[in-house]
Amino acid sequence: MTIQTNLLSTDQYRENFSDIHPPFQDEQAAIKEADRCLYCYDAPCIRSCPTAIDVPKFIKQISSGNIKGSSHTILSANIFGAGCARVCPTEKLCESSCVMNDLKEKPISIGRLQRYSTDRAIQKGWKLFSRQPSCGKKVAIIGAGPAGLSCAHSLAREGVEVDIYEKDMEGGGLMRFGVAGYKIDLEFCRKEMDFITSLGGIHLKYGMTFGKDIFLETLRQNYDSIFIGIGLSSSPRLSIKGEELEGVIDASKLIYRIRFSDDPKERSLISIGEKVVVIGMGMTAIDAARQCLRLGSSQVTLLYRRTKYEMPSTEKEMEEALQEGCRILFLASPMEILGENSKVSSIICRKMRLGKDDGSGRRASIPMDETFEIEADMVVKALGSLLPSQDFISDDLMIPNMNNGKILVDSHKQSNIPGVFAGGDCINGGKEVVDSVEDGKIAAKAMLTYISCQP
Repeated sequence: MTIQTNLLSTDQYRENFSDIHPPFQDEQAAIKEADRCLYCYDAPCIRSCPTAIDVPKFIKQISSGNIKGSSHTILSANIFGAGCARVCPTEKLCESSCVMNDLKEKPISIGRLQRYSTDRAIQKGWKLFSRQPSCGKKVAIIGAGPAGLSCAHSLAREGVEVDIYEKDMEGGGLMRFGVAGYKIDLEFCRKEMDFITSLGGIHLKYGMTFGKDIFLETLRQNYDSIFIGIGLSSSPRLSIKGEELEGVIDASKLIYRIRFSDDPKERSLISIGEKVVVIGMGMTAIDAARQCLRLGSSQVTLLYRRTKYEMPSTEKEMEEALQEGCRILFLASPMEILGENSKVSSIICRKMRLGKDDGSGRRASIPMDETFEIEADMVVKALGSLLPSQDFISDDLMIPNMNNGKILVDSHKQSNIPGVFAGGDCINGGKEVVDSVEDGKIAAKAMLTYISCQP
C-alpha cells in the first residue's frame, strides 16, 4: 500500500470538486424564498452574524427587486459577503437563530440569498463604494487574507493609502488557500479580490514574508499605523512516535497543496493515500477528509478523542462527510504511528472516555487501557489549535506581546505596541472567515482614530 499521485482527469476533478451548495438559479426562486422571511424587529439572525449584516433589510430588498441595494447592505457590513455566503457555517450562525426554527419550519436560506445578491454585484462589477479624498495618511497591512483585506477596504474608503504585504504570490489567505474547492472555486476568489481592491488606494506587494523581508521596526518608521493579519501556519505536534514518517502531513498544508495546484498538470502530481486517517473533527479536518475521498482515496477515517457533542465542526458538515463515505471514530486518540521503510503503514489508537469539563467548555478526554490499530498509508493532522507563524519572532527586533502563539490585543485590536493592530486567526487561534472580517473592520475604525483620519 503506497501513496500514489492523483490520476483524476480534468473532467473527473471538475465533477468531484463542483459547487456542493448550488445557488438560486433564477430570480423567481430567490424572491420566493425571500418572501418567506418575517422581517423580524430586533432580528436574532443579525445578532448571530459576527459582522452584524442587516439580514431582514437585504432580504426585503431582494424581495422588492432591489438587488444592488441588497448587495450594498451586505457588503457594507462584510466586504467578503459573497465568499462568506459560500463558506460560513450558517447552520450554526444566522440560520440557527432564524425564528422559523421556533415555528418548526425550515429556516430562511440566508446564505443562499446572500450569495444570490452579492454574486451579481461581483459579476456586474457594480461600484457600490466610493473613496474619500486622500487624508495624507499611509498604513501597512501584513497579510492579504480576509482580516487584512477587510481592514484595507475600510481604510481606503476613508482616503488612507494602504500597502498590503503578502508572503504568497496571490491574496485571499484562508479563503484562497485553506477552503475546499467544492465550497469556493479559485476563479471566484480572484474576482472577489479584484472587486475589493478595485476601490483604489490599496497596493498589493507579493512575495514579502513577515520577519524575513519586512519588519515591524522598519514599517513603523515608514507608515502611520500597521495591521498584522498573518493568519496561521502549522498544527501543534502530536508528540507521538512515528510523527516524522513519510505520509504524515498537516491538514492545512494538504489543502494548500490541493488548492494551489489549479493547473491540471500540477494537480496530477498531488500525492494522496489509499487509506487515510485524519486526526480531528473541526471544519478543516472534514474538508481534508472529503477532499481525500474526492481525489481517489478508498478509505478515509476521521479520528476524534471526544464525541460529536463536543466536536468543533457542525453536525451538517459531519453528516455530509458520512454520506460521502467517510468513517468517523469518536472517543479515540492517536497513540503511535507505525511505518515500513520510513513510510506510514498503520496507526495505533487508544480508546478514550469523557471526564469533567476541562475548562474549555468541553468535557476532558481520558485515556483508557484498550487500544486498536488502523491500516493507513497517510495520516493527516487537523488538530484545530493551529498557531500563527513564528518566523518573525527570532528576526524582528520589535514584536507584539503574545500568549500561546497568539498576538495579544485590546478590544480595539491594538497590541501593546502603539499604532500596531492585529486581527484574524493570529489573535484568535482560528475562527470563521466572518470573524476575521469583523476584526479587520474593528481595527480599521480604531486605526482611523489613531492616525487622526476621521470618517
